[in-house]
Amino acid sequence: MNVTVGDAPADRGGNSLTINPLDIAHTDNNLFVLLDIDATGLRMKSNREVTLTPMLVSDNAADTVRLKSFTIAGRNRYYHGIRNGAPTPIFLRAGDIDRPINYRDDTPYRDWMATARLVIDTRESGCCNAVEAEGAIPVARLDFTPKTFAPQYLYISPKAEAVKTRALKASAYIDFPVNKTVIYPDYRRNPAELAKIRATIDSVRTDKDITITSLHITGYASPEGIYANNTRLAEGRTEALKQYVQKLYSFRPGLISTSYVPEDWDGLRAYIAADTALTCRDELLAIIDSDLAPDAKDWKLRSAYPAVGKMLLADVYPALRHSDYAIDYTIRSFTTPEEIIEVMRTAPQKLSLQELYVAALSQEPGSDLYNEAFEIAVRMYPDDPTANLNAANSAMQRRDLRNAERYLAKAGDSAEAQYARAIFTALSGDRPAAVEALGAVPATPQAADAAAQLDALIKADGKHFHIITE
Repeated sequence: MNVTVGDAPADRGGNSLTINPLDIAHTDNNLFVLLDIDATGLRMKSNREVTLTPMLVSDNAADTVRLKSFTIAGRNRYYHGIRNGAPTPIFLRAGDIDRPINYRDDTPYRDWMATARLVIDTRESGCCNAVEAEGAIPVARLDFTPKTFAPQYLYISPKAEAVKTRALKASAYIDFPVNKTVIYPDYRRNPAELAKIRATIDSVRTDKDITITSLHITGYASPEGIYANNTRLAEGRTEALKQYVQKLYSFRPGLISTSYVPEDWDGLRAYIAADTALTCRDELLAIIDSDLAPDAKDWKLRSAYPAVGKMLLADVYPALRHSDYAIDYTIRSFTTPEEIIEVMRTAPQKLSLQELYVAALSQEPGSDLYNEAFEIAVRMYPDDPTANLNAANSAMQRRDLRNAERYLAKAGDSAEAQYARAIFTALSGDRPAAVEALGAVPATPQAADAAAQLDALIKADGKHFHIITE
């Protein structure tokens, strides 16, 4: 008797039997086996019979469960069984089988069955029940182990900064008496505005990790009045603020630099462009953008549109008289993971991307501190592709797909970013699209491994057994 495993039809011209597993599944309590057995090609001598018993056998062969047996008999053996009691629950006469046998059985489920083998035990008997041949036919290997997609994540080491240079920028609105260039600390809003400047400088000057390298002040006057006088005021008031700061802090010579803008037409233009309620906005912008001299522009604005001119004088021009200042400074480097983590918790803005990466690598992948380092990195450097890519990888590892998608949008177009987007597609459930995306990624072992995993999952597609063909 020839036995074939699979879905090939039985050879009706020979002595053959085909066993095709249709489904093997389990619930918490039971395991179910459904087989399609094609015995239409089996030829059995009158006094012979074959008994087949599906069995579940554990990996180490220590556990075995025998399922319901069935017997196919020749003519004499069949009628003998009918008269004296069928030897098995399923008892068939070989010559009567004209269609495949639908075999079903179930058994209590045990943990070891998750990776068991389904084997068909065969026993051929002749006259007087004499056993003439025995065998065991491997049919299928069960696999109820959880199916997971476990890709490798490609993090990028950020480039180290030779010198960590940073800048603080702010604006102050110092009030001066009309046409004066002397600062009166108690005049109008000056106590609050000067305090803002001192607080900004002190925030870096008193930090032992920071060295101020330069302070630049740019003074602006409004377009109100004569351009020549506004030039004098912008220059003089900027110099007055420089001397005020220098007197307070005694910075080294040359650390403070200045520049000035006699009339802040850019600021005026930005205000008017943003005011959608102005019915004459386009006309005002055309005047500002014209080639007229500054004094002619100011006159034309206020004479052509007197109501708007009054509004500008009262509400807009005061804000155009301002001093912008920028403090450039350097931050010392932090080298040990312990020191970096301490700074990360108290002043993360002092850390470079590379330092935060060092902190992350010192932790167990997937741990809270590991993830926190990448989250802080992308918060400190929100537009940096490397920070976004690494944060996306960290988010995908913990299955935070919402944040991963947000970070991937700013992760750039590197090969690592393309790979990460393919992994995101797979984790989002579109495995075929992920395989296609991985195919477009420059060849790497990680991409090949991820594609192989996805191919296996697609082929399995909920099937929990593999037919054994050898």
